[in-house]
Amino acid sequence: MKIIGRKREQDELLSRYHSNSSEFVAIYGRRRVGKTFLVNSTFKDQYAFKHTGLSPFEDGSTRKITMADQLLSFHYSLLRYGQSEDVPVPQNWQEAFFRLERLMQTKADGHKMVIFIDEMPWMDTPRSRFVSAFENFENNWVNERDDIMLIVCGSSSSWILKKIVHNRGGLYDRVTCHMKLIPFSLKETEDFFRNKGVDMERYDIVRTYMAFGGVPYYLGYIKPGQSVEQNIDEILFRENAPLSGEFKRLFNTLFTNSDKYVQIVRFLVKRNYGYTREEISRATGISEGGGLSDYLTKLVEADFIDQYRPAMSVTKEDYYRLKDCFCIFWLRFIEGKAGKDPHFWQNNYTSNKIVSWQGIAFEQICLSHVESIRRALGINGINTVTSKMIIPSEKPGGGGQIDLVIERSDRNVNLCEMKFYSSEVSLDQEENLKLRNRKDNFKEKYKVKGQVFLTLVTSFGLKYGTWSGVYGQTLTLDDLFQ
Repeated sequence: MKIIGRKREQDELLSRYHSNSSEFVAIYGRRRVGKTFLVNSTFKDQYAFKHTGLSPFEDGSTRKITMADQLLSFHYSLLRYGQSEDVPVPQNWQEAFFRLERLMQTKADGHKMVIFIDEMPWMDTPRSRFVSAFENFENNWVNERDDIMLIVCGSSSSWILKKIVHNRGGLYDRVTCHMKLIPFSLKETEDFFRNKGVDMERYDIVRTYMAFGGVPYYLGYIKPGQSVEQNIDEILFRENAPLSGEFKRLFNTLFTNSDKYVQIVRFLVKRNYGYTREEISRATGISEGGGLSDYLTKLVEADFIDQYRPAMSVTKEDYYRLKDCFCIFWLRFIEGKAGKDPHFWQNNYTSNKIVSWQGIAFEQICLSHVESIRRALGINGINTVTSKMIIPSEKPGGGGQIDLVIERSDRNVNLCEMKFYSSEVSLDQEENLKLRNRKDNFKEKYKVKGQVFLTLVTSFGLKYGTWSGVYGQTLTLDDLFQ
């Protein structure tokens, strides 16, 4: 299958490969987002050496992966790429990387040699001194040559950022390129499905995206010829479904002491608007001194949660909200249900609970496609700040949550409301009055000097009628796919 949606990253890798000096590239991003696929698709059979760290999580096993396990695996990779079988297993990482140096010296022929170490964070077991050995390898060997392209990759974004990209020790300022891979956009998801032979309307692509996000590994399970409901049941709800253990595996492979991270995520799923640090601490029992800031930072870096400050906020208090579509879907619908009803989604997809969730999920999708919204509004050339907010008001309908506030440098503001409907949106007099009150209240309360535009983002547009003029702009799914 050809690579989809990673042209900019692939072009950057190839540019680095053809440079006249050695390159040190760090790639990170959410697990299952396609980091390994990107590198493999770019360099195929060009590796001088490739190794993948052993996963610390094994289904059905409580034994932790040790340094000896990782060294043995590294030894086998050395053998696979040409090391003599007479050489014993290295006893430490200093020795292991020296073996790699010697192996590469036998391969040097004037062309750039690609060394790819995948899932590097897994190799850094307790008390292994892995990082210091790797620093020595990069400083005293890679950095002295001009024919090496060293690529390191990891799903633990916090580890890659802290130990590699922002390293203040031996690797300080050594990384020549770092890139974060993010999930597919809706348009990239559509291209991905088309390449797989999955014929799906955009409305159904959005419904699929609500459950899986833009994670290529998950989307790869979608089968042509089946409805959205059939696919979700097959992938998540039937007994021994392919992703039935994914949530647990996702956190166990990324975080030490994963229970704390899951505890935070389980709390955040309760409110779409999110919670303050103090509210999270109070609900979970994790104090500031107990590492809460570190847990939240790592969840943000792993792209599971979003940290933001509400629009027009006069305080410096940030909110944290769960944004990962798969985690939200899992915690709301799958946990405790997988395998019990193999047709759960087909039997319940019209229920009030699921219809209500779709509205929240659509809002999340819109928030992850703000650039498409800006472009459709014709303001992509204007500096903007985007956020959510809750407007207090004593007027009927004048307050409430604003799904997306776009503050613009031209002093105007867009108040965006998201509605996921299976047909056009219709407005009545009561809804029209509520929206006008909200707009007037917002402009008065926050002393907006420019104009306030009410903007609707919905599936199939706004039905023309007496009250439809309250919205200055209406965007549809097609705008989100641009």
